[in-house]
Amino acid sequence: MPVHTFTQPRGELVSLTIDSAALRDNLLGDPSSRQVLVYLPADYHTSDARYPAFYDLASFSSSGLRRVAWTGFGESVPQRLDRLVASGVMGPVIAVFPDCFTSLGGNQYVDSPVTGRWATFLTDELVPRIEAQFRVQPGRAGRALYGKSSGGYGALVHGMRRADIWGAVACHSGDMAFDLVYRPDLPRALDVLARHGGSVSTFLARLAASQKISGPEFSALTIIAMAASYDPQPHEPDGVRLPVDPHTCELDPAAWARWLAHDPLLMLDAPACQQNLRQLHGLYLDCGSRDQYMLHYGARALARKLQAAGIDHVHEEFPDDHNNTDYRLDISLPYLYNALVGDRR
Repeated sequence: MPVHTFTQPRGELVSLTIDSAALRDNLLGDPSSRQVLVYLPADYHTSDARYPAFYDLASFSSSGLRRVAWTGFGESVPQRLDRLVASGVMGPVIAVFPDCFTSLGGNQYVDSPVTGRWATFLTDELVPRIEAQFRVQPGRAGRALYGKSSGGYGALVHGMRRADIWGAVACHSGDMAFDLVYRPDLPRALDVLARHGGSVSTFLARLAASQKISGPEFSALTIIAMAASYDPQPHEPDGVRLPVDPHTCELDPAAWARWLAHDPLLMLDAPACQQNLRQLHGLYLDCGSRDQYMLHYGARALARKLQAAGIDHVHEEFPDDHNNTDYRLDISLPYLYNALVGDRR
């Protein structure tokens, strides 16, 4: 049994609100005013030092607000950071936890007219606000981005597209190899929608009126959220159309190609993505060898392509599944710190 952490966080948790222009007018009608929690290290108010900024992207169905919360037989991220700093494996950082939850259950941290321009929110609104309000090390060399699952996907894709913003990236069990991770859920999503006349709108309306979400319903909701992120259709009801024939589940090649344009495994073929990854000070990938969503296969394939392209990275596989793997932060957080700070410690 894991040991529970009874100690309280030593630093200070600050709450701020960003009224986001990037998130206004999203088709879901989700609020554009977002809370962000910022964890300041214990010595922040007794020092004039500037700190690396670590941005935490929550997994699907979660939020930055949950990442700082009490955890039974475990640690919040602030508690974990305190322990890692006290042990000497890394120095203090300012950690940023944005609330990026959407009414479709989560976030892939890309721009979409349906869910909102979340990539723009992170790079053009959140980062400048943090740098204006707190003593962080300025510029990309002082910023790390990390997350697990959807958060890992977001971190990796931002590293592929915006190395001008991010200095180091860690992707834990991130979404990739879409043919393996998403395609098996498409027929199951159609089965769920069939109980609601095949209508996404009817399904979402009935889900909103329900007291709880069943496993199959949540799986269908996840696929709908992916469609809204990777292939938004603002002129369709709720901005969503699945990339398959609703009767036969045959793939729509054009629609599926739009999904695949967001697949890190295929994105890596683009010279611009390779160049961005080469500019990072650190790139960390890991995944459990028994991941229920088969993400370990995509991580292995991505690591092989990174090696073939001569892109520096760390890839680790560990004997576990997709769930409850925050203990892997004990490896990635010091890695990110040392990638940014290096000999400056």
